[in-house]
Amino acid sequence: MSMITERPAPGRTPEAPLSAARRDPVALLRAYLALTKPQIVELLLVTTVPALMLAAGGWPDLRTLAAVLVGGALAGGAASALNCYIDRDIDQLMRRTKRRPLPDGTVTPRSVLIFGLTLAVVSVALMAVFTNWLATALTAGAIFYYDVVYTLWLKRRTPANTFWGGICGSAPVIIGWAAVTGSVSALAWALFAVVFFWQMPHFYALAIKYKDDYARAGVPMLPVVRSVARVNAEIVLYTVLTVAASLAAWPLGLGPIYGITAIVTGALFLGEAFLLVRRTRKGEPTKPMRLFHWSITYLTILFIAVAVDALV
Repeated sequence: MSMITERPAPGRTPEAPLSAARRDPVALLRAYLALTKPQIVELLLVTTVPALMLAAGGWPDLRTLAAVLVGGALAGGAASALNCYIDRDIDQLMRRTKRRPLPDGTVTPRSVLIFGLTLAVVSVALMAVFTNWLATALTAGAIFYYDVVYTLWLKRRTPANTFWGGICGSAPVIIGWAAVTGSVSALAWALFAVVFFWQMPHFYALAIKYKDDYARAGVPMLPVVRSVARVNAEIVLYTVLTVAASLAAWPLGLGPIYGITAIVTGALFLGEAFLLVRRTRKGEPTKPMRLFHWSITYLTILFIAVAVDALV
């Protein structure tokens, strides 16, 4: 039986009561920064910069590096702010998100919409002026896909939302590559695949932790609408595919530093995934956030190895 309740219509919610923080410039600045979800932007850049370096065979020229760093950060911030605007109705229902600037009344929906659209236009303009048409199109496409295809459409309609949403989360890899070369090579696609498959065990772990939140908000995340066995199977499957993709990238142009790192960190990542499954089967506390946090460490270390290989 599904645990999904009646789904709220996207964005249809009374505006939060006026918050005193609206009159505090520092609090308002913090609110707008929070709308961009800096931790997500940081993680996006962790994959973008090494891909940029690998494509350039070392440090790229400062103009391209600056454009991708600033443009990419603004694009990620734009997508996140617009996501907050669209999801403001369900954010107020979820314990994890109810303290975001829109649910707590620090900012108004109209100001968030303007803010997000402004960041999107500026980010795409920067990419257009300082990189090339392919990197620009991919940047614009990633923002559109995340906010319209994923947030507005897929997220509330299918438990496959995380799978399809993984496309925009993986886009920074090929955006960085395209910014340097004007094309996307097989190696770039292999690294894209690493990030794409990685997002399933990464986000399923979070969704397990906040399963009740998603059920309350009517969002059909996999742990809400499928059995524990199904969720565990997908976590293991996509962890295996993540590690397989990381190893497939090795012979396409990466060196021994990357290869050894991919083997060691991949084994640890797999170990964490199987540990979560084993705890579940034994009826022990599953500690899904352990897998969630380790997945971030895994991706960071792996892409640091990409950057190191680009420099040696």
